[in-house]
Amino acid sequence: MSGNAAAPPLDIAERLLQDSTVIAVVGMSGDPQRPSHQVAAYLQSQGYRIIPVNPLLSAVLGERCYPDLRSIPEPFDLVDVFRRPEHVPAVVDEAIAVGATALWLQDGVVHEAAAAKARAAGMVVVMDDCTARRHRRMQARIRGAQAATS
Repeated sequence: MSGNAAAPPLDIAERLLQDSTVIAVVGMSGDPQRPSHQVAAYLQSQGYRIIPVNPLLSAVLGERCYPDLRSIPEPFDLVDVFRRPEHVPAVVDEAIAVGATALWLQDGVVHEAAAAKARAAGMVVVMDDCTARRHRRMQARIRGAQAATS
């Protein structure tokens, strides 16, 4: 067998990562020691296009930074949020306003009411999980399944 045919079924989080190519990173930091910077750099190294969202930065990781989701002039597949939980409702409102289809709240970012609002608006939501960790796990599962069939 070739390709991913033998790979185990993907869960919702992994499906989002597989189907996404452009990720808006809300709360992106210019500091390489911050998790948002590290996760975005990893995702970028794996072929994702990163669109940083932070009103205090002009560019990061070689990409122009935008002050908010509404300012991004191109489509994106996933809104990846590195903001404290109290800021999530405003991010969700903005994501709904721009027609986002998927919302990912990083480790420690939990806001049940905002997640429910996003789901009610038709978004797929992952909460309290890390995109980089899930991507690594997904890649390891796919490689393991491919190795088992060769």
